[in-house]
Formats: sequence, C-alpha cells, structure tokens
Amino acid sequence: MGFLQLADGDLHYQLDGPKDAPVLVLSNSLGTSLEMWDTQMPTFIKYFRVLRYDTRGQGLSLVTPGPYNIRQMGLDVLTLLDGLAIAQAHFCGLSMGGLIGQWLGIYANDRLHKLVLCNTAAKIGGPDMWEPRIAAVQRDGVAAMADLRDASVARWFTPGFADANPEKVKRITDMLAASSPEGYAACCAAVRDADFSDQLGSISAPTLVISGILDPVTPPAGGRYLNEQIAYSLIEEVHAAHLSNVEAGDVFTSHVREFLLS
Repeated sequence: MGFLQLADGDLHYQLDGPKDAPVLVLSNSLGTSLEMWDTQMPTFIKYFRVLRYDTRGQGLSLVTPGPYNIRQMGLDVLTLLDGLAIAQAHFCGLSMGGLIGQWLGIYANDRLHKLVLCNTAAKIGGPDMWEPRIAAVQRDGVAAMADLRDASVARWFTPGFADANPEKVKRITDMLAASSPEGYAACCAAVRDADFSDQLGSISAPTLVISGILDPVTPPAGGRYLNEQIAYSLIEEVHAAHLSNVEAGDVFTSHVREFLLS
C-alpha cells in the first residue's frame, strides 16, 4: 500500500507481484475501490507486477471539488506511472476504468503494452441517467449512497448470482456505501461527459474487450462497437452483469491472463 502525492492530494495505490514482471494496471469501476480486483489477484501476481489504485474521488484517494473528467483521471494514471518509474504497462479498466483506458489508448498509446476494456462503452448513458443521481447524492449525501448501494445490486449482478453469493455482493456494494458523496458525484459527472465514439480508431494498442451478456449498464452492443472501431481488438462475452470480474471471476481472469501473455 502506498500514496503518491499529486498536485492536489494523495492517490492511493497498491503494488504486488514479482518486481521483474511486466506491470499490469487495474482501474476500478464507479463506486468501488482497488479491492474490487481481489478475485483476480492470486492469479495475476503469478505473472505480473500488479498496480492497483483508487481513482480520484474513490476509496482512499484524494477527493477534490468536482466535476471531474476522464482526461483528469487519465493524467492521474500517467503521473502514477511516472512517480513509480514505470515507462510502459498493460492497462485493464472496468466501466469508468474502461473509459480511462480508452483515453489512455487515444492520447497516451506509447505508455501501453496491451489494453483491456471491460464492461464499458465509448459513451455510458446520458444526462437523463446521470443528472438525477448526481442531484440526489449532492442533496442527500451519505443517505443517498446507502440507497445507491441497495439499487446497485440489480445493476452489478444477475439475480441468481446475488441470491447465491450474498457475502460477495455485500463486500462490493459496501464499497459504494462507504464512498465519499462528493467524490462519487464528481466521478459521475466524468462518466456523464465522456464520449469517445469518434476517436476509437486511433487506439493502436492490442485490445481485449470483455462484455457481460446480461449487463444492463453497458450492454454487449457497446462492447461490440469498441471491437468494431479498434483495429487490433478481440472481444469476449461472459455470462455476467456489470461487474463481470466478480460474477464470472475465473472466466474473466482466464481471458485477461491469456490475452496479456499471448
């Protein structure tokens, strides 16, 4: 565990795995923290130097006044890599983390080996989806985060998985309930405003797209669009809702490992 001092606060990160292995950066989804990747860690640290971090506004990282934007979050990643003297890395991001990955692929391709974009899209929702949520969090604070925790179960997991795995679901949704309302609302604005639909063709890093076939937040059509627009890309669709790395953990982990090692 460590903290990198940015110009406006500290970015929380954790670095695990062999020091001489290729670096793999893992970027969390909206409303979670770096612990969302715990399922993948036993496998990933066998092959990679794994760099997890809490996105600005999330987990133990800095919470600065919003709204945020994806460029700002992408620059945070580059500053983290620079601070740890990492010239290039693989990058794997889910949902909001996938938007950050798209930005890096478009604007900082020289820093990437391979790119994995999970349960994400070139554009995730519109103002009608995000404005009420931002307003509720800004108005009701912690109470709104508790409401979002309860509502997130149906978005993040299929009913069958949620019913069979209440402890796994609670561990993830508790991250949302514990999130800073200010940071969460600022991150929502970043997702609301991001749209890379017309820029994906400039991504030249080999890319793996992972979609959940039952994902109501970023349906498979969004992943297929990424695959169509990114020249050197593959796509895998798994039986899961939005947090496929949790719900389809073993399959997800295998797809990422095989792609990055190929």
